[in-house]
Amino acid sequence: MPDIFADTSGWAHLDDTNQSSHVLAATIYRTTRQQKRKLVTTNYIITELVALLSSPLHIPRQAVITFIEGIRTSPYVQVVHIDAKLDKEAWQLLKNRRDKEWSLVDCTSFVVMRQYSIFEAFTSDHHFEQAGFVRLFK
Repeated sequence: MPDIFADTSGWAHLDDTNQSSHVLAATIYRTTRQQKRKLVTTNYIITELVALLSSPLHIPRQAVITFIEGIRTSPYVQVVHIDAKLDKEAWQLLKNRRDKEWSLVDCTSFVVMRQYSIFEAFTSDHHFEQAGFVRLFK
């Protein structure tokens, strides 16, 4: 089975029990692991996630560090590091789609998803649907 791309909001819903889709995110995560599928994410997503968990979600720093360490060391997660080439492609996509409110992080995610032939996103972000991908929860 193909891998799934894990976006910032997906990780946040998984980590924060106060999030509206926490139970669904946890179920998707467990199912993904049981199916021996990987969650692919990027270092840009992790950077954005640390900021989101710290503020506005106010998750304690040690809990943030523990969660991120779990992502970084999990055999079920692959972290793609955005290099100059991927960044350039993402920047070009952002410039070409001025009709969308996509962030640069979104655009790097879309480029990575296309490069890895990933069509499903562990996210609540509707931008993934706009880009032609399947959003796994709302």
